Amino acid sequence: MTKEKVLAALSTVQEPDLKNDLVTLTMIKNLNIDNNYISFDIELTTPACPLKDKMKNDCIKAIKSMVNEDAVIKIGFSSNTSTTRFNPNDVLKGVKNIISVVSGKGGVGKSTVAANLALALAQSGAKVGLMDADIYGPSVPIMFGVRGERPMMRDVDGKPLIAPLDRYGLKLLSIGLLVDESKAVVWRGPMASSAIRQFIADTDWGDLDYLVVDMPPGTGDIHLTLVQTVEVTGVVIVTTPQDVALADAKKGIAMFGQAQLNTPIIGIVENMSYFTPAELPDNKYYIFGKEGGKRLAEEYDVPFLGEIPLVQSIREGGDIGVPIMMGDDEITKGAFKNFAGEVARFVSVVNAQKANA
Repeated sequence: MTKEKVLAALSTVQEPDLKNDLVTLTMIKNLNIDNNYISFDIELTTPACPLKDKMKNDCIKAIKSMVNEDAVIKIGFSSNTSTTRFNPNDVLKGVKNIISVVSGKGGVGKSTVAANLALALAQSGAKVGLMDADIYGPSVPIMFGVRGERPMMRDVDGKPLIAPLDRYGLKLLSIGLLVDESKAVVWRGPMASSAIRQFIADTDWGDLDYLVVDMPPGTGDIHLTLVQTVEVTGVVIVTTPQDVALADAKKGIAMFGQAQLNTPIIGIVENMSYFTPAELPDNKYYIFGKEGGKRLAEEYDVPFLGEIPLVQSIREGGDIGVPIMMGDDEITKGAFKNFAGEVARFVSVVNAQKANA
């Protein structure tokens, strides 16, 4: 066996989303051959890649069929999260991907989805931050059990910056950490936009694979401010199955498709898809309708990222400051892990499309 023969075999293995082979994509690292033993790493474009087992199995089949059927093959994984945010003047140059989580209306569980998406990505091994940009209705302090805490300031290259809180492996920042939660935030649009710019430019986010931004519901000033201040990698649209929520979700899709914004839609996730009682874990009750989010994704030809069930433990976890991804409900955690894997997957696709444009 030679490296040339092994690489020739591996050049027949495709990365399913990027539509090219692993050798051309330079994803094969640390190839070593010792008699019948072969070892190498596959460098993933995200640690949350949901297709890594398929690529591993395809590599083994290719080597055994084209090089040596008796080969003993050991495949490891590393990751180098893909990005197209290379602008040296970007105020968040250490952040590889910015994921904006939006909804056309309130009440669809957008903040819950954003929080558990960030946690699921972090648990996959990524470096993740969560910015609560919902100025008028911040949820992060309650959901993460940090009510009453205040972020500190730190000096970075002679400039004082806000230091996000660390919680459950995430970097967190919310307007709810900076104002009295008993008082309403009564701000005109320019003030809210100024706060968002401060969260971006005057905060020490450091090096992150993903910054998840929990946006206010609807379409407005804060959405415009975000995309005009930094390059947003893409948008996740949160909806529920019923028609009234879908109608508002369409507005979010239309907003980010406008020429002056032109921000890619990573996909649509359907929250509160079905209800499963704890005592009947195999039963699904479609209280708000069925597959509305999936139909919407098909209508607009964007990825459908998954269904999140309506489960009591999700609400309870958010209320007590322990999100479901930090709990022990493995079935619901699995739904969020699958969703996060799809988000990471399509972020890689968006980046590949931008790089080849």
